[in-house]
Amino acid sequence: MKRYEYTITKHPTDEFKQLAYFCTDHGSCNLEELPSDQLTTLGSLLNERGEQGWELVQVFLGRDGVVAFWKREL
Repeated sequence: MKRYEYTITKHPTDEFKQLAYFCTDHGSCNLEELPSDQLTTLGSLLNERGEQGWELVQVFLGRDGVVAFWKREL
């Protein structure tokens, strides 16, 4: 049976100051006008963690930044 370890990381808004996620009053959500440098920052974070063996499980975008949930096999 495979075993995993998990970690949660927080990344403040200054790292993703223009990464914006908008939801309508009806609950429809989408990403709007994402600057390419912010996508590069997010991609770098994913690649850095991936090289360490971590797999992204979930990410939450909020007003105060990004919270990421990671797992890797033990």
